[in-house]
Amino acid sequence: MKNKNTEEAYKRVWSRKANKILKDLVVQRVRWMTEKEVSEYGWMGSAPVIEFTNGVFIVASMDDEGNDSGALFTNHKDLLVLPRI
Repeated sequence: MKNKNTEEAYKRVWSRKANKILKDLVVQRVRWMTEKEVSEYGWMGSAPVIEFTNGVFIVASMDDEGNDSGALFTNHKDLLVLPRI
């Protein structure tokens, strides 16, 4: 059974880290991984990539061990998911 206090502490730590790095960044473009990138990661599918103007990017993974590509879900009625391809 998970310790709720520990889980909440992890959420706070990771939220601080993510906000420090990602807050106020401007999206430059959204694309899918190239075949070369997929190969370098050792994945089977191409994940959506969100690139920011400062060179930072986010890639969706199926898990936190980076075992394969993943999809991104949104709450926008016209774009509910950016699928893995």
